[in-house]
Amino acid sequence: MKVIVLGAGIVGVTSAYQLAKSGHEVTVVDRQSGPALETSFANAGEVSFGYCSPWAAPGIPVKAMKWLFMKHAPLILRPKFDMAMLAWMTRMLSNCTSERYAINKSRMLRLADYSRIALAELRTETGIAYDERMQGTLQLFRTPQQLEASAKDVKALAADGIPYEVLDQDGCIRVEPALRHVRDKIVGGLLTPKDETGDCFKFTNALAAKAEALGVRFAYGTTIKALDVEAGRVRGIVTDRERERMSADAVVVALGSYSPLLLKPFGISLPVYPVKGYSLTIPITDTSRAPESTVMDETYKIAITRLGDRIRVGGMAEISGYTNDLGLARRGTLEHSVTDLFPGGDVSKASFWSGLRPMTPDGTPVIGPTKIVGLFLNTGHGTLGWTMSTGSARLISDLVGARTPEIDARDLAISRYA
Repeated sequence: MKVIVLGAGIVGVTSAYQLAKSGHEVTVVDRQSGPALETSFANAGEVSFGYCSPWAAPGIPVKAMKWLFMKHAPLILRPKFDMAMLAWMTRMLSNCTSERYAINKSRMLRLADYSRIALAELRTETGIAYDERMQGTLQLFRTPQQLEASAKDVKALAADGIPYEVLDQDGCIRVEPALRHVRDKIVGGLLTPKDETGDCFKFTNALAAKAEALGVRFAYGTTIKALDVEAGRVRGIVTDRERERMSADAVVVALGSYSPLLLKPFGISLPVYPVKGYSLTIPITDTSRAPESTVMDETYKIAITRLGDRIRVGGMAEISGYTNDLGLARRGTLEHSVTDLFPGGDVSKASFWSGLRPMTPDGTPVIGPTKIVGLFLNTGHGTLGWTMSTGSARLISDLVGARTPEIDARDLAISRYA
């Protein structure tokens, strides 16, 4: 079957690779000059199979009000007259209940654990190297209240059979020895030992090369203008190259935050909205003061990750629409978190970046068919595109090929919003 994948980020490239492995003729279309040059470029680097939760959670509305007045806030809201923003925020708030949180987290953990298996098999199959480590994620608590609030996550992890360990101060330092320098600033942590780390940009580029070797064609520097739909069936896409039409039997939309804009003219309302995140990439000057894996600073919702000879510091959620400016205040928050927990690094040498995360109001990505025959979605992964990409790719390949997926994917489709 002839398949077009829209988007050459981590989700699009893994989808293309899996589809090609299944015997399809695949073309990937992206406006950038190469793979992983937008949201996948400098993300936090954590592959969080266990530390995997919806942003919409009980107590978040109250916390959000407090965060708005914090100097180093994990949430930044720039309200504007934008009906899509308002609708998305309303839906997100409706998911901030214990019942919805449990349902959404269970969905996310199911897909994340499937992705854990898929990534391990893909790594063995391809031999790709991407500054990977398999030493877990340490969710770090600075207050007893944070430690107590983690009980709901522990319950969800236990229910889904995901390994975890609740740690005291000594336990945190055993896992991350550099924290001994700031022992008095932490009270404990939650370790998910099956989590991994790695450079998403390196991985995506290496996998794109493997995909090309399987026959995948990459059409870079090509802007997608519209879907080509006739009589309720997708026939391909229209691009900016003199209104060129590219024909296909199936189209997979993996355009992240831009997916809803492409779908709207065809009556498909996809509740995905851009939530901007920021990152710093800092060279390591003293390994004794650097993290071994990922430390998630629960106070500021910032991940501090070891990537080879660099530290990647990523986080924050800025709701401001399709803007990609770099605010110095956001850099200050990232610098504050990393220097507070891992003092001694030279943040003046850091590179500063931002990207638009495609968030759904319930935290779960949208994977599956649409009302248009032959049109499939693989988008809305939020902060977990790197984590869930390999499992999502397997699912979409099975669905495009009319095979029964290895895990239940029915509640991941857009039909759940009907």
